[in-house]
Formats: sequence, structure tokens, C-alpha cells
Amino acid sequence: MTTYYYKAVSPDGRPRTGTLTASTEKLVLSELRRQGLTPLYIGLQASKGFEIKIPGLSGARRRDILFFTQEMSTLLNSGIPLDRALTIASELTERQQFRSVILDILRLIKGGKSFADSLHTYPDHFSELYINMVRAGEASGSLGVIFTRLAEFERTRDDLRGYIVSSLIYPALLALVGLGSITILLNYVVPRFASVFEDSRMKMPLPTKMLLETSKYVQNYGWMAGMGLAAAGIALYSFIRTEQGRLWWDGFRLKVPVLGDALRKAETARFARAMGTLVANSVPLVQSLGIAAATLNNRRIAGSLDAVSQGVKRGEGIATPLKRGGQFPPLAGHLLSVGEETGKLDEMFHRMADIYENDTRVAIRRFTSLFEPLVILVMGIIVGAMILSMLLAITSINEVAV
Repeated sequence: MTTYYYKAVSPDGRPRTGTLTASTEKLVLSELRRQGLTPLYIGLQASKGFEIKIPGLSGARRRDILFFTQEMSTLLNSGIPLDRALTIASELTERQQFRSVILDILRLIKGGKSFADSLHTYPDHFSELYINMVRAGEASGSLGVIFTRLAEFERTRDDLRGYIVSSLIYPALLALVGLGSITILLNYVVPRFASVFEDSRMKMPLPTKMLLETSKYVQNYGWMAGMGLAAAGIALYSFIRTEQGRLWWDGFRLKVPVLGDALRKAETARFARAMGTLVANSVPLVQSLGIAAATLNNRRIAGSLDAVSQGVKRGEGIATPLKRGGQFPPLAGHLLSVGEETGKLDEMFHRMADIYENDTRVAIRRFTSLFEPLVILVMGIIVGAMILSMLLAITSINEVAV
């Protein structure tokens, strides 16, 4: 038997938290429903407020949106009215700042605004995709279904982002530690070793002489090199913040061997997931393309969707102009052609998202499997050469002593 933590809502709208012992989560779910509670979270671990932990989230705001969407999906599908669902969601929210956002949205709704228009007053929290999905749900009277799909969309997007970030952390730390080790050796270890030769005034082996000269250069001019790199980094960052610079940077990243392929597949998965969610909820195709483009991180790929949108307006469908743009993998165009022919474009978008999310994970694994041993090899060669240079010097001292 296992102890599960849960978070639920009682019929009177009050939050309930606690633990239950059962063999599976399904039994816990059944027991909570038998007690008349609406489950919001069931898990083996309890964080603050029993928050659901999603790997790879980049900030509190994204966690707030994800948790809010999951709560609203559960509450609305349980038949709870919108205003009461928002009140409960505000009580369940841990962060005061986001609670104020929910309460203000509730105030706007009570003042006569639609739910979508109320969300639109907080563009930093809710994306165009999110707002348009809610608008479609209000028009069709299916807000519960919409929030279920939004929760799935947010979860899969954050899962993929989390996988990419967590996969790249170790190689980055490995490179940082290696660089730090070399810097310490050149600034502290090698100079102390060099003092032996300065006292003996003996002729040094060429590798040792090169090592000592490198150490002196790092000691005397390392700060200048560091400042130069920092200045170059700031200049590059400033350039990338411009429209032209961002286009260049995004195009450059797509050309990087192995990593560029992974980034392209990740953007394809993000685009397909957004389009599948929008098209399934009857958002017009041209409008869906504009919203989906706003969810992409790569401006080069997002910009190509303008031509796709124009092609759709001309009656060419989506597959043909997408292939012509050349920014998405060839398989994407063929899948959408099949979707158009069968009349199941939304299902094909979701299928396409599943394929490229999996391909992204494979591509990231391929990149890390190449990058990690490459970093280890380079650092090993550098450190090994430094140690060999010092050993040669020690051997030469011994020979002179003999």
C-alpha cells in the first residue's frame, strides 16, 4: 500500500488537502469521488500547497498558468459555474500576485466582459492562443472541453521544454567546470611550478616553455580577454534584440550541426501542437496560423508562416505552401497533405506533434551523446598536455641533478 497526497474541492467550493493510503492512484480517485470531492491533484509527493511539479518550467508565472488551467478544466467539467470556478481557483492559488490577476478577471466578467476579453487584459500571462481558445469555447458553450485541451497543450509544451533544458544542463556544466579547471591551473598551479625554473636558470623543454608563456599571458592579459569576451557578448546580445539580428541568429542556430536539427524539430512540434489545438476547436485556419506563429521561438520559421497564410487565402490549402517554404521537415508537408485529403487536419496536426516531440528528444540525446565526450576529450587533451609539460620539466631537472 502507498500513501498518496491529494488536493480536492468539496461540494461547497472549499479546498481540501490530505492523504489516503491505497495501492493505485485510481483507487484514490474513486475514493475521493465517493466522498463527493472533486480531485485536483493526486501524487506521491507534496510540495508547498500540494503544487503539481512540472519539470523544466522556467518561472513561477508559467507554473501559475499551468496549474490554473488544470484547476479550471477540473472545475468546469464538474459542472461548476464559471464565476464560482474562478473564485475557487483564486483560493487555491499560492502566489498572491496571480491570485489578484484571477480576482480581477472575475471582477471584469461580473462587470459584463466576456471571459476571453477579460483574459486579454493580461497579455503577459495569457497568450493569443490561450485567449482565442477560450473565445471559441465561449462561442460553442464548451469551456470545460477547451480547458482540458489547453491543459494538455500546456503540459506537453512544458514537458518538451523541460526535457530540452534538463538535457543541456549537464553538457553546459561539464564545459564550465573544464574551463574553470584550466583557468585555475594556469593562474595558480603553473606559476608556482615556474618558480623552480626561475631559481635554477636551466634550459626548459619547449612544451614547458610554451605552458609557462601561456600562463604568464593569462595572468597579465586574462582580464583583458575576459572583458573583451564580455563586451562581445553584450554586443551580440544587443544585436540579437534587433529584428534583423534576431533573424540572423535564428537562421544561424538552425545551421548548427546536430543542434540545428533538434531545434527545427522542436519548433515543428510546437507549431503542430498549437495548430492541432486551434483547428480542433474550429478556429479559422488563417487565424490559427497567425496565432501559432506567435508561439514559436524561431523568427525565421515563424516568418515563413506568412507565405503559408497567403497560400491558404489563395485556396492552395496548407500543405503545398508549407512545403514550398522549406522551413519545416519534408515529412510535415506530406502528413498535412494526407490530413487535407482525409478531412482530419486536426488529428494529423496532433499526430505530427507526437512524431516531432519524440524526434526532438532523439535529436537532443544525439547532440548530448556527441557533445559530452567531445568536451571531455578536449579538456582531457588540454589538461593532459599541461601535465605532460610539467612532467618533462621535472624529468629534465632530475637529469641535470644526476
